[in-house]
Amino acid sequence: MTAPSGGRGGLDDYRSKRDFDRTPEPAGPPGDTGEPGPPAERSFVVQYHRARRAHYDFRLEIDGVLASWAMPKGPTLDPSVRALAVHVEDHPMEYREFEGVIPAGQYGGGDVTVWDRGTWAPHGTDDPGEAVRRGELHFDMFGEKLHGRFVLVRTREQQGREQWLMLHKHDGAAIAGWRPGDHPRSVKTGRTNDEVAKAPGSVWHSDRPAGEAEVQLPSALAPGSWEPPSPEELESLDRLGDTGRWTLQGRELKLTNLNKVLFPARPGGDPVTKRDLIRYYATVGPAMLPYLADRPVNLHRFPNGVDRPGFWHKQAPTYAPEWITRWRYPDASPGDSECYFIVDSVAALAWMANYGAVELHAWTSRVPAVQEPTWALIDIDPGPATSADDVLVLARLYRAGLHHLGVRGAPKLTGQRGVHIWIPLTAGYSFAGTSAWVEKLSRAVGATVPELVSWTWQKDARNGRARLDYTQNAINKTLVAPYSARPSPGAPVSAPIGWDELDDPALRADAWTVRSLPARLARVGDLFADLAGPPQRLPEL
Repeated sequence: MTAPSGGRGGLDDYRSKRDFDRTPEPAGPPGDTGEPGPPAERSFVVQYHRARRAHYDFRLEIDGVLASWAMPKGPTLDPSVRALAVHVEDHPMEYREFEGVIPAGQYGGGDVTVWDRGTWAPHGTDDPGEAVRRGELHFDMFGEKLHGRFVLVRTREQQGREQWLMLHKHDGAAIAGWRPGDHPRSVKTGRTNDEVAKAPGSVWHSDRPAGEAEVQLPSALAPGSWEPPSPEELESLDRLGDTGRWTLQGRELKLTNLNKVLFPARPGGDPVTKRDLIRYYATVGPAMLPYLADRPVNLHRFPNGVDRPGFWHKQAPTYAPEWITRWRYPDASPGDSECYFIVDSVAALAWMANYGAVELHAWTSRVPAVQEPTWALIDIDPGPATSADDVLVLARLYRAGLHHLGVRGAPKLTGQRGVHIWIPLTAGYSFAGTSAWVEKLSRAVGATVPELVSWTWQKDARNGRARLDYTQNAINKTLVAPYSARPSPGAPVSAPIGWDELDDPALRADAWTVRSLPARLARVGDLFADLAGPPQRLPEL
């Protein structure tokens, strides 16, 4: 048997055991061991694998591959447990996201879930591959279930396999009695292995490039195919008292103060409670999540209602449920937020609403490539003297400019007084580049109606005129997400609209609310969905 490399020996041993015409597992690029990621961006995954024997596959990114250990009882946060870990062959990086079924008769045949994932950092060495070869690796983990400092120690070789022990150090993340079997659900889809076995979520086409090979089956509750709450789940929410536990798509949420009024009523309307907000976010989740998943999120919280001051919240608290995805920002400045939420499930949206997060603002870049925006943003920010008709004039001028340039974009109402326009981008753009492009376009629009626009930064020096704000195109500087609620009476929402709706003189930016938007969404669908078309490059201006 070829010994595992600890991240440096390639994937020959892995490939030799598998028939990639029959298994949906990834083969990895032919003849390639992969490229090592930046040290601060090393990833890990733990997959629960029910093969001939059920076990946990613990995998650390080292030198471009996944160094792997099979753990019969799995990793734990209990520092008193010495968990057996058998060193096995390296796996390709593409395996990190694999969740599905390996066909019977193939090596490792059985069902696989992504039990945990996140990032990790070696401790006491700059060369973790060498530490593995020497037989002792100390490291810190930043996962959704696993946190704190661990150590892997080689103890002996038995039947051609290296036997290791994995221990959790006595630190602030240690939890006595913590057992992996008490936390069975996938952090990727929220499903159990039984559910994956019944409806496999992944098929791998080994004759395609690795980046295009995995196809999500329509039946899978995987990112990109979210399901709305069932009528029974919504009825259960309605029946709860002021506080209670609600099970939503396999997640149990502890909900509090459900009858608290978060939004005062509009004239002739009713106030909106926390229960109403939770129901809204759960209901529109399938339409909203494509604009949140894989992106860090900044929360604008109003736990005491929007008629009292709110506050921005970025750092994910330690008491949040372990199943909510988190991401650590490696470039955070001292004192800045380091651990962000990534909202990628309907249950996570509902939890955010219970947390008092009225507004959700997602980054315009995805994890892990957070320095590359995937959207260019146009922000028509009205001043006190800007009328609703003025806002529509400016939005129509942008419509004409984008049409002339052949650029695909879509407008949405802010839910307050303005309009945003989102422009999808192909990979490789910088924030400086998108900001400069939006500025040039905005200067041209502003020159057409100079009486409506001010380029002065200070609000009180704009003489009440609108600002065409291109500066939102910067890392961790965000605009409100599509379908997010806004902190105003009646709970208006930031609603995507069609370009033709800008011709309606009665259109107002706060036209739809958490009560009226679901019916509109059912009628017109997600008007941003067409933005997910072919990759788009911006023309030179």
